[in-house]
Amino acid sequence: MVQSFLGGTEWRAARVEPLAGDASARRYFRLWRGTQSAVLMDASAIPVLLPPYVALSQHLRRLGFSAPEVYAADLDFGCAVIEDFGDITFTQLLEQGHDEESLYTLAAEVLIKLHQSAQAAPQPWREYHPAQMLADIELYLDWVATGLDESAREQYRQRWMQVLPLAHRVPQTLLLRDYHVANLMWLPQRQGIQRAGLIDFQDAYCGPVTYDVASLLEDARRDVPPVVCAKLLERYLAAFPALDGQTFKDSLAILAAQRHTRVLAIFARLAVRDGKPQYQQRHSPRVRRLLARALRHPVLQPVREWFERYGYPN
Repeated sequence: MVQSFLGGTEWRAARVEPLAGDASARRYFRLWRGTQSAVLMDASAIPVLLPPYVALSQHLRRLGFSAPEVYAADLDFGCAVIEDFGDITFTQLLEQGHDEESLYTLAAEVLIKLHQSAQAAPQPWREYHPAQMLADIELYLDWVATGLDESAREQYRQRWMQVLPLAHRVPQTLLLRDYHVANLMWLPQRQGIQRAGLIDFQDAYCGPVTYDVASLLEDARRDVPPVVCAKLLERYLAAFPALDGQTFKDSLAILAAQRHTRVLAIFARLAVRDGKPQYQQRHSPRVRRLLARALRHPVLQPVREWFERYGYPN
């Protein structure tokens, strides 16, 4: 089917090279046509993700951000030929010793620019409301905190629903949901915020501005220096002087804790169900530390008490 899809595009005779995969069921291939390259995204295992990806790519490009141009797509089958942003992620630059603060500042400027736009979220777009946030972290009960009785599980739900609505007291925007340095491509030939190439945004929602800030600064895959976090938070808040600082920090802590809880569950599921233990082995210890730190925030007391009673994740 993939070859049939390619046969209907200008890339039908392209040379195909496999690219490294990620934690999802998507597969990627680089296509070569002479000196021109593109990327084949094979999401046929989860074709429902392709329509939002195509729509958001077009939307983000209209807003002036670097999202891959979609050259061809079969929305029903789940395949697309998209612009090739190369192989250099922000993570790779950081591993090579590139200046950390400058890269994170660029990543923060992308969020600031996006959050300053009144048209950031396409209309209509699905909302990341508290009930959906809770549904996402119920995975924790199924893959990490297994064996609890229904009373404990219900207390988990009730305590999270005490705090999740408080995270929505900040402005709402488009949240890309997996906004971190591994999903930012370095495009040095471009200028300003367009030097950051955006990928992996098909799971986007409309939701609190704090979600992607937490995703960037409380990264499951690498430790971000506290001094860098402090400078970027100061930079972000300076760009939104009408935003109440305490309300923002409360929301940030809640969504950091929600995200860390979800990630721990996803990494556990990848290990047990999908035979991909490397994410849990390499990153879950960091995520557990981040979750414990987030739960120390006073606004999360009800949730912290649940973890103290039923045990933090091992």
